[in-house]
Amino acid sequence: MLRVETGSSPQVDTEPTVEGSDGDPRHAHIVTPAAAVTEAMINGTPVTALCGYTWVPSRDPERYPLCERCRAIYEQLQASGGN
Repeated sequence: MLRVETGSSPQVDTEPTVEGSDGDPRHAHIVTPAAAVTEAMINGTPVTALCGYTWVPSRDPERYPLCERCRAIYEQLQASGGN
């Protein structure tokens, strides 16, 4: 079960991913809690996005489109009260 901590904001970060066989471009992913991404960037440790993708964050997420799976999961979590 995925959980979003009450009062925490999601952090969006990016890593190259391939969505399907057509080789879509890189995507930004949602990670909660936001502090996990900051810690991972400092320590070089991996994080896991809501969609299940795991990587060590290192790029500017503003340059990439948001992962649709992360967006859908985040919206479902918000609709259900964050749990």
